[in-house]
Amino acid sequence: MSINKVMVIGAGQMGAGIAQVFAQAGLHVKLNDREQEALDKGQAGIEKRLERAVEKGRMTDVKREEMLEHLTFTTDLQEASDCDLVIEAVVESMKVKIDVFQQLDEITPPHAILATNTSSLPITEIAAATKRPDQVIGMHFMNPVPVMKLVEIIRAIQTSDDTYASVREMAEKLQKTPVEVEDFPGFVSNRILMPMINEAIYTVHEGVASPEDVDAVMKLGMNHPMGPLTLADFIGLDTCLYIMEVLHEGFGDSKYRPCPLLRKYVKAGWLGKKSGRGFYIYE
Repeated sequence: MSINKVMVIGAGQMGAGIAQVFAQAGLHVKLNDREQEALDKGQAGIEKRLERAVEKGRMTDVKREEMLEHLTFTTDLQEASDCDLVIEAVVESMKVKIDVFQQLDEITPPHAILATNTSSLPITEIAAATKRPDQVIGMHFMNPVPVMKLVEIIRAIQTSDDTYASVREMAEKLQKTPVEVEDFPGFVSNRILMPMINEAIYTVHEGVASPEDVDAVMKLGMNHPMGPLTLADFIGLDTCLYIMEVLHEGFGDSKYRPCPLLRKYVKAGWLGKKSGRGFYIYE
């Protein structure tokens, strides 16, 4: 299937980044959010990143203008009515996502593919809430989207081969590296990453080492570009906790039990970089 018009729902950091890479690939993309303030913030973020790319010589002014011409911004979900692909990037809540997908099921043309950028929730359950489960798929981008090359493509049990092939081809057009993943809790990325972060938090919780020293071990000893606790702050400790809870519930295995210190920080509102404090303090 030919994909020419795309909508991304959710103008947060992930959604705005996804919209940007589609525009860079020359596709017409609509960035949607129900809140005008969030939409304005997402638009400003895209424009700032493109301006920085021009300043650093990675992009010409002409290319930047071409990209911006491919982007439109809207609070009206009905504008998905002519889209070939819609990617949902809203809050990690099954209830919210199902509501969005059921609306899209009614709004979008019959051929449209409905994708979710969820980092942990079951695609099969989301697909089952629609009348086109064979055209529902997971398209999990990594953060920051314009920089990171990986896209996990998650097949629900209902996803057709044609849907998968179209989305894989699109990911390659975006100059990303697609990896096929079956629909299991946490997929591949978060099934491996989040228990490592959780164990790093346990190491601090049990007094084995400070956050700085845990991160130093992983950076200098394991050649990680960023320590796990710095990464947790960057992701958001509330997001880390939520994914660990999904893993714990999905597998029923105690090895996925969230660390009590992680719960305590989230209850305190210490969510990481976005709140100004997590394992580190941010100005």
